[in-house]
Amino acid sequence: MAGSISCFFMVIILLAFAPLSLCYEVYGGEGGSLYPQYYEKSCPKALEIVRCEVAKAVAKEARMAASLLRLSFHDCFVQGCDASLLLDSGNGITSEKNSNPNRNSVRGFNVIDDIKAALEKECPHTVSCADILQLAARDSTVLSGGPFWEVPLGRKDSRSASLSGSNNNIPAPNSTFQTILTKFKRQGLDLVDLVALSGSHTIGNSRCVSFRQRLYNQAGNNKPDSTLDEYYAAELRNRCPRSGGDSNLFFLDFVSPTKFDNSYFKLLLASKGLLNSDQVLSTKNEESLQLVKAYAENNELFFQHFASSMIKMANISPLTGSHGEIRKNCRKINSY
Repeated sequence: MAGSISCFFMVIILLAFAPLSLCYEVYGGEGGSLYPQYYEKSCPKALEIVRCEVAKAVAKEARMAASLLRLSFHDCFVQGCDASLLLDSGNGITSEKNSNPNRNSVRGFNVIDDIKAALEKECPHTVSCADILQLAARDSTVLSGGPFWEVPLGRKDSRSASLSGSNNNIPAPNSTFQTILTKFKRQGLDLVDLVALSGSHTIGNSRCVSFRQRLYNQAGNNKPDSTLDEYYAAELRNRCPRSGGDSNLFFLDFVSPTKFDNSYFKLLLASKGLLNSDQVLSTKNEESLQLVKAYAENNELFFQHFASSMIKMANISPLTGSHGEIRKNCRKINSY
């Protein structure tokens, strides 16, 4: 009963945000296209099922919203948005979960499993894991107070994964601005996409190991990062020592850590971005700085750009038509 009530309110929330939605038809690869109504006839309850499962997971743990949103990024930046991230090792697959950006970091796989199981019960072998990832990212954003957008659907799942692609394509938290921008451009994304999508760090956590160098030895001179507010740095050192405590968690946005809003950008302007990859958005490029300022001043503009950039990212090299498959289990390729 409690689960049904949670799902009911999730649908109400999403409908309330529907006027903010962006509706696009985005064309995929050979033999097919992506569009929001893809499952309208084959699995009419698909979107409602995803919403309900995400709502239950986030109600149980608010942090899960950020974790599910992050999965979509880490999937799309490797081989495109094809759910390769979800594959476990075995049967010739070397899992992307073991890459440097993902190991002991990405999470939420059990929630994706629950969504897939519910969908398989309702309409077997119909909804792809790749589409589940994108829907879960959108619903997690909305549940956290962020924008709603129509998710183009119709992706197929890959039959391969790329550990090297995961290691090489996903920007590291200590990356330089130019390195991050270059990796975004390789995916067909631009500077606006980079800054807008970085705003996803308005929710979620990061581990001490991901930003420790900023506190103690940013430039190899045993001094903290000069672009980090000294009082904030001192506070961070209390729970992020020079050694040990690698997995201690810190809010990426300590002002409103579970609310999707523009406070992340306000913190960047105050020199209180947690990760180096966050702070460089306001310190290393004038055009990027102007975007940070614009989003800090205008939450609606941030929401509009974020939704648009999520749609754009979700169209990175999708498998459509006869390419790929619909996995029965998101963790392994089908057996034929």
